[in-house]
Amino acid sequence: MLSQETRDIVKSTAPVLAEHGTTITTEFYKTMFEAHPELLDIFNHANQSQGRQQAALANTVYAAAVHIDNLEAILPAVVQIAHKHVSLGIKPEHYPIVGEYLLKAIKTVLSDAATDDIINAWGEAYGVIADAFIGVEANMYEQTEEKENSWRFFKDFKVARKVKESEIITSFYLQPADGANVPEYQPGQYISVRLSIPGEEHTVIRQYSLSQASRPDEFRISVKREADNDPNGVVSVYLHKEVNEGDTVEVSAPAGEFVLDESKTTPVAFISGGVGITPMMSMFETVATTTPDRPTVFLHGARNEALAAFQDDIARQVANMSHVMYQTFYSDEPNGFITREVLERFIAKDSDVYVCGPVPFMEAMIRELHNIGLDEDQIHYEFFGPSVQLQLS
Repeated sequence: MLSQETRDIVKSTAPVLAEHGTTITTEFYKTMFEAHPELLDIFNHANQSQGRQQAALANTVYAAAVHIDNLEAILPAVVQIAHKHVSLGIKPEHYPIVGEYLLKAIKTVLSDAATDDIINAWGEAYGVIADAFIGVEANMYEQTEEKENSWRFFKDFKVARKVKESEIITSFYLQPADGANVPEYQPGQYISVRLSIPGEEHTVIRQYSLSQASRPDEFRISVKREADNDPNGVVSVYLHKEVNEGDTVEVSAPAGEFVLDESKTTPVAFISGGVGITPMMSMFETVATTTPDRPTVFLHGARNEALAAFQDDIARQVANMSHVMYQTFYSDEPNGFITREVLERFIAKDSDVYVCGPVPFMEAMIRELHNIGLDEDQIHYEFFGPSVQLQLS
């Protein structure tokens, strides 16, 4: 437990963190990677180069300062981040390294303003927060390993099939290289794929939603190819161009808490934009095969028909359902957007709604769902990438 004095000091630094947080976290990552370049095998280099990871960490540190009297308030964020840590293979021994260089960065950026009392208080606070992450992640690792056919960290998988779903999305069907089955997973979860790409100094890891309902023998991920010159496109371009059937990739066990509540039979709606359709495919297929009478709506936004993936798959599932409405909206066409009027027409007031897509799309959808009368606990979403604050007002 932190002393009242420590908590008061940490809270008093919140305004400073709001002003200098990203500068501190930028200094932190720079000096940590200089001292421990092996950690670059874990972190997303594109997020680093674009400053997104620095901003995400700054938001997390600021939230910890604001809620230091009641750290349970940030527990949902801890759990969400812990899922990502587990899928990346983060270990307890990484936390002292992070703590050391975070405190050094605070001291460097704030200079004389970072008194010994402030550094010591943040050292104590970091220890408590790190212990929380370590405990949550240890429990997750244990639960993962207890599942039949599961494993810890990474395992070799072979690409059994490679299927083009649209002009920019390709599916990879992955099977364990040792011939074993895969663990059952919840619809909406994701896996991490780790690759050694020629010309890249460090291994790269990306997280991809599992895009079909749980099957005993395989995973399916569906990857959008980014532009060749996009820093975010290094892995997706390599997967599309260089990884073929029979090749081997390293895969983590499924993780994530943006999942379908399978216990419910009340109306459910899935709203996706672009490649945000991938976790929805797992959820939608699960509903279609386990509760086909459940009232279901699926609304998807794409730029045009050539970029809309899974249309045939969705049609096959729709044919087996008794109470379903599906519609794709093409933004290149007149009236091709999912508007408030569309939501009012399709979404029942007692629905649970799952939303995934680009951040502006998600912000608009969540805002309009609130505007048509849905409560916060009816709307389920997760931003895929470094944690950010969605602007919903």
